[in-house]
Amino acid sequence: MKFFFEYIKKPFLVTLLLTLMCGLAYPLLLTGISQIVFPIQSNGSLIKIDGKAVGSELVGQNFTDVRFMKCRPSAVNYNTYTQEEKENGSYSGIGSGSDNYAATNPDLLKRVEKDIESFLDANPSVKKEDIPTDLLTASGSGLDPHISPKSAEIQVPALAEATGLSEDTINEIIKDNTQGKFLGIFGEETVNVLKVNLQIAKKIGIISSEG
Repeated sequence: MKFFFEYIKKPFLVTLLLTLMCGLAYPLLLTGISQIVFPIQSNGSLIKIDGKAVGSELVGQNFTDVRFMKCRPSAVNYNTYTQEEKENGSYSGIGSGSDNYAATNPDLLKRVEKDIESFLDANPSVKKEDIPTDLLTASGSGLDPHISPKSAEIQVPALAEATGLSEDTINEIIKDNTQGKFLGIFGEETVNVLKVNLQIAKKIGIISSEG
């Protein structure tokens, strides 16, 4: 028995040491550094109004108010379900990401047709063939809050009518919240819909300009 304990002593101590280093010390160190160096990013890039979180710069939301810009299809409500959905098995459990439908999936066709109809109702000056693709497709994560500048600009006339703001004002808001290509060459220009809508809300007095 004594030989057995002598035999496992070193492996046990090494395991314990590595557990403390890799499972406790290292995560705590990185968490501490991130809180000091990148406090906003490490806490979810939350946007707060009057001290209350209203969203994240990194997560899209479903905006239904006609005064606000529409995002692309979002899985932000991926963990919401009804009792009926849970009982009949259509609720598949927790998980972010798009539905990942194949192009021939009839559910995808129904969803896109419904989104087209809703968008045209909210934007009567837009023709069906002019709707940018990204307004009808979810991102890979299903949570992307960004749309293309074209998708933002096409909503300007309807937003101007609904909010009472001039088209020039809304275009300026879009410009303020447009992010260029990474390092000037990678990716595409994008517009953060949440930031646009918060600025619109301030302009029309829904939230205070100091928030």
